Amino acid sequence: MKKCIFLYLIICIINILIPNNTLAQVTIGDSSSRQKGFTNALNLFNTTVGEQSSLYNGPEYYFYDPIYKGNAYFMDMNAFTPGTIYYDGTLYKNVPMLYDIYSDKVVVLLYNHFSKFSLLRERVKSFDFLDHHFINIAADSLDNNAVISPGFYDELYKGKVQVLARRAKNIQNNPGTTNYESYFNPIKSYYLKKNNIYYSVGGEGSFMSVLKDKKKELQQYIRANKIKFRRNPEEAMVKIASYYDHLTN
Repeated sequence: MKKCIFLYLIICIINILIPNNTLAQVTIGDSSSRQKGFTNALNLFNTTVGEQSSLYNGPEYYFYDPIYKGNAYFMDMNAFTPGTIYYDGTLYKNVPMLYDIYSDKVVVLLYNHFSKFSLLRERVKSFDFLDHHFINIAADSLDNNAVISPGFYDELYKGKVQVLARRAKNIQNNPGTTNYESYFNPIKSYYLKKNNIYYSVGGEGSFMSVLKDKKKELQQYIRANKIKFRRNPEEAMVKIASYYDHLTN
């Protein structure tokens, strides 16, 4: 029965993707309807395939011991929330997921809404979660002198230059308490990629030094637009990087 449904869904998607002679003369409105039909068919396909989907093939995941204060997750979101994942060459939408930034793992909830497991990192190309777009930087894409390590990065901006944020947590111990309390401590680091070289940027000075070929124009832009790097470094970096791209077009 499952095989019949599987084949039927494939036929439906093919019919949507490959129009006949009549459909080849569709209007813009018809094209929009066809795209909506394709999206619905694809969602139905993913739902029906269920356990046969290649998405469900990672190791089982376990929550951390409650002795640690706080949690290990991005934006402290410890409840499964819908996200989009590009995994093993396929785009999956509305996937219940968590992003464990302590171990740098994407955790998804099985189709049975009970079991949970972490995805195989090397098969995750990118994912969108809580209005952030994360990309996977693989070890084989880096040279030995790279200041950046393999893993998932929040892509804040992508143009001629690229601005990345590394979201992470470590475990800290507080020896001042009676029970020697341990807690998850958030860490953020930023990187700028220019001409295929990654630079670690800790503040406005290091960020601007990478873009020094347009330093004068960028400083004028910062003053004119009252950009405050310390107040909101991520917003500032995105605006400055975008303007740098504009200047170098």
